[in-house]
Amino acid sequence: MGYAALVASAVAAAIGIVCQTYAARRAERRGGVDPGLLARLATDRVYLLGFTAQVAAFVLAFLARGTLPLFLVQAGSSAAVGVAAVLAWFVLGWRVGRAEVVALVVLLGGLVLLVGAAHPSTAGTVGPVLGWTLLAGLAVTAAAAVPASRLHGGRGVVAMGVLAGIAFAILAIAARPVAGLGSVWAMALSPLAWLMVGSALVGQLMLAGALQRGSATAAAASMDATTCVVASAAGLAVLGDAVVDGRGWWVAAGLVLVTAAVAAMAVVGRPVDDARGHAAAPGPAPAPAPDPATDPTPGSALPDGARS
Repeated sequence: MGYAALVASAVAAAIGIVCQTYAARRAERRGGVDPGLLARLATDRVYLLGFTAQVAAFVLAFLARGTLPLFLVQAGSSAAVGVAAVLAWFVLGWRVGRAEVVALVVLLGGLVLLVGAAHPSTAGTVGPVLGWTLLAGLAVTAAAAVPASRLHGGRGVVAMGVLAGIAFAILAIAARPVAGLGSVWAMALSPLAWLMVGSALVGQLMLAGALQRGSATAAAASMDATTCVVASAAGLAVLGDAVVDGRGWWVAAGLVLVTAAVAAMAVVGRPVDDARGHAAAPGPAPAPAPDPATDPTPGSALPDGARS
C-alpha cells in the first residue's frame, strides 16, 4: 500500500508542476515577494487543477509516510521532476536543454542510491521541542524570501526553489509522526498538523515565485532535492528512520549527487520574461515598424519573424 501510494503521488505531483508552471508564468508578475500572487492564481482554472493534483500528491505521500522512511518517500516524490519534464515536453512543447537533462540524470542517480539505502520503518516518539524547532525554521524560511526574490535568472529560480523545498521538508518532517497517530481526530488536534498547513502555504508561495522566474525543471529539481536532503537528515537524526545494514555510504553518496545536481540547475536554468514562459534573448529592443503612410519605400520594413 505504501509503495503504491508513493508512485501515485509522484504522478499527481508531476501533473501539478506542469499546470502550476503554465498558470504562474502567464500571471501578472510584480517585483519582490508578492503575497497577492496566490490570490491572483486562485482565479486561474489551470492553476486550480494543478493545486488539486498537488493536494492529491500530498495526501498520497502522507499515507506513504506512515510506513516508509522519509528519505524513501521524498526520493520517490522527487521522481515527479522527470515525469513533469516529459509531460511539459510532449503536451506543451517546452524545451529541456541537454545540460538540464544531465543534471536530472545526476539527481536521479542520487535518489536511486537513497532509495536503495532505505529500510521501511515507522516514526519514533517525538517531543514538543521538535515542533518549536520546525516553527522557527519555517519563520526563517519565510524571512529569507525577501532577499531571494531580488535574484534573477537561474540563481533566482534555485533560491526560491530551495526555500520552497525547506518549507515542504518541514511539512514532511511534521507529517511523519502525525501519519502514525491513527485517528483523524488525533491528527486534527496535533499542533504538528497545523504546522503542516502553514508550511504548505509558505511552500506554495515560494514555488509559485520560482516558477515565474525560469526553468520549471530547475525550480522543481531544486525544490525536490532540498526537500529530500533536509527531510532525510531529519528522519535519520530525530525520527528513527533506519538504513539498510552496510549501505550508510549510499546515503552519503546520494546526498552528494543530489546537492551537485541542484548546484548545476542554478547554472543551466533559463530566465523567463513573458506570460508564455519563453526565455528572453538578450539584445536591443526591436525598432518600431515604419508607417507605410510616411515611409512608402518598398522593403523598408522587416518581414514578420525576421527578429526572434
